[in-house]
Amino acid sequence: MIAPICQHENRKKHGRDRKGQQRWKCPKCGATFTSNEARPLGNMRTDLDDAARVLGMLLEGMSIRACERLCGMKADTICDLVLLAGENCERFLRENVRNVQADTIELDEIWDFVAMKGRTKERLGRVGEVGDSWTWLAIEGTTKLVLSHAVGLRDDETCNRFLAQLNNATIGQCQVTSDGLGLYTLRVPFHMGSRASFAQLVKTYSSSQTETRYSPATIMSAEKVTRFGQPDEEKISTSYAERLNLSLRMHVRRYTRLTNAHSKTARHHAAMTALFIGFYNFVRPNMALGKKVTPAMAAGLTGHVWTIRELLTTAA
Repeated sequence: MIAPICQHENRKKHGRDRKGQQRWKCPKCGATFTSNEARPLGNMRTDLDDAARVLGMLLEGMSIRACERLCGMKADTICDLVLLAGENCERFLRENVRNVQADTIELDEIWDFVAMKGRTKERLGRVGEVGDSWTWLAIEGTTKLVLSHAVGLRDDETCNRFLAQLNNATIGQCQVTSDGLGLYTLRVPFHMGSRASFAQLVKTYSSSQTETRYSPATIMSAEKVTRFGQPDEEKISTSYAERLNLSLRMHVRRYTRLTNAHSKTARHHAAMTALFIGFYNFVRPNMALGKKVTPAMAAGLTGHVWTIRELLTTAA
């Protein structure tokens, strides 16, 4: 279980260190520290409560410009805050979402773009980390905990990074279901080994979809294909993963379709995604679990609902 960290809100002066820096002592936990050690936002001069409030607004689907207008915080400062908090959350999730006893795991990918869409990138001859971007997500069916995520392309490198993180996050026997993406077919058994029974839900869509169509194509059929082990056919599903995709598009403005709120750099896109996963796992109660239960609580990683401030402090 992840132990909560004292916020040191009632600190008192406690002399100076050898460099002349002011030392402080927390009367609640007895910890001593310098001013720099008690700064979860690093060198940013933004107040922690203001930072938590702005990030909370972003995580409820507001745009950066809307947060700037309502809170008076500059857009550049908000972008720097997203980068700092998101990269801290990325590291925190990788180090602390470990040894989770998973029963059923669902895998899926969600499309978005950075700066411009892939076809525009090709037309303009642009290079670098712009264009189409895919976010890979793995969710546990019982606790709704996001076990692993990766932001990149729909390629071997991102798939291997995603599945390696999933294997490190889980223990014990489990059943894994993915969509029909061919990259999963051999790589899931390779990374998960004999402890995972693996099946794919292969969906066939109508051929009437065009590039200008806003709604997704109609599903004509869905075939359950066993790839490895002995998966329970009744549990072969990607419904929870699809619902997670919807939550991501609803909570993070840059994932919303048909707007100009897309990410401008790949680094900010990955950081905001990691921040959402931390928020989804530890801060946001899941209605399927209860009004006061988060996925991290259901998985035994923590004993209470976190605040965004606590997430920022703990992940720093």
